[in-house]
Amino acid sequence: MSKINTTKLQEGVLQSNDDILSGSIVEKKTVRENIVKRKILFVTRPIAPPWDEASKNFAYQLALNLAKINSNLEIHLLTKGQLSGIPENIVQHPIYTSAENDFSFSQKIRSLLFQWRMKNEFDIVHYFFTPSRLNGFVIKHFLYPQKSKTLQTIATLREDLMSPSRLRRSLFGDILVTYSDYSKKRLKRLGFVNVQHIYPGIDLADFTPRDKNPELLRAYGFQADDFIIGFTGEYVRLGGVDNIIKSFQKVVLEIPQVKLFLNVRVKNQKDAEKKKEVMKTLKDLKLLDKVVFAEMDYLKTWGMSAAYNLYDLAIFPIQNMRGKFDVPLVVPEAMACGKANILSSLPLLKEFANHNTAVIINKNDPDELTEAIVDLYKNPEKRKEIADNGMKYVRRNFNIEFIAEEYNDLYDKF
Repeated sequence: MSKINTTKLQEGVLQSNDDILSGSIVEKKTVRENIVKRKILFVTRPIAPPWDEASKNFAYQLALNLAKINSNLEIHLLTKGQLSGIPENIVQHPIYTSAENDFSFSQKIRSLLFQWRMKNEFDIVHYFFTPSRLNGFVIKHFLYPQKSKTLQTIATLREDLMSPSRLRRSLFGDILVTYSDYSKKRLKRLGFVNVQHIYPGIDLADFTPRDKNPELLRAYGFQADDFIIGFTGEYVRLGGVDNIIKSFQKVVLEIPQVKLFLNVRVKNQKDAEKKKEVMKTLKDLKLLDKVVFAEMDYLKTWGMSAAYNLYDLAIFPIQNMRGKFDVPLVVPEAMACGKANILSSLPLLKEFANHNTAVIINKNDPDELTEAIVDLYKNPEKRKEIADNGMKYVRRNFNIEFIAEEYNDLYDKF
């Protein structure tokens, strides 16, 4: 069976979906027609709307694309209710009663009970969650499917929480897949040999450049000539909001028609308190009318890509990645929509964003953020060049169709 050359994909030798679909994907699909069907369980949070959480969104898109390229896979999803428009070779298990972002204790118990009842019913069990001492212990000692092969997709290793000894106790998969090469190298240094690096995939049919949605513009009170700066992040974690507000005070002096789109969800009480603090600061500065607080309430009607396509410029000037996935999908998703990005100079962000694909600034310098914003505003050709480079990079490396092929190759190893 021929393999897709991942190195060539990352270098950009294979430029389009047509290059792949006319070659190795079609060849593989033909070979798979004679392979025995295999049952694969995706262990995830609730696969259900709203599509506002990166790991479940990725698992859902991966399942759809795997089902499309390999009819011999029977993929089992853990859902809340029944999803419509699902291929026949995807089986839904509506075990959850809520799709809350915080994944409450009662929902975790439902997942654990299902895994206990069904732990030897699948050929492959694929886990999509951040490893911890507790979930690693429970699975290794009580739920491990002895008759199945296992694969762990690891979005982050949480270096702030996970010591080397704790990591060794928390990882159990026959194959470990990391979101970043950074985490792969860390696991290799710890002695793990069964490690692969595969970026999370993006549906490029959805995340693609489009005109600003006029209904969404009206919904948030934007004017047609507003220069919209979008931050898709968090209020408390990552430490970015304070510097954004400090910078914005100066940006408005240089760009009179600027608007700040805080595309930020309130996830807990700390977030709610921080939002009130930000609103008070902006009110005192007489800037409240220049800032829109979205909280992602547009998702059901317009979807995430519509928000990115409102932006004239995307910013992600965070101070740390604690609690965040190695690859925060808000960055490549915005890139896929053709938006120039301003990013902090953090090691994990540098892996997939450089000075050709984004503007890189110091992580705690609001003045540098201001300079970068004003420079890109005053130089639209530079802004477009960076945006185009970022979009090309994402299309080569984050295409969900390519990513599904890489995962299918891993399944073929079992």
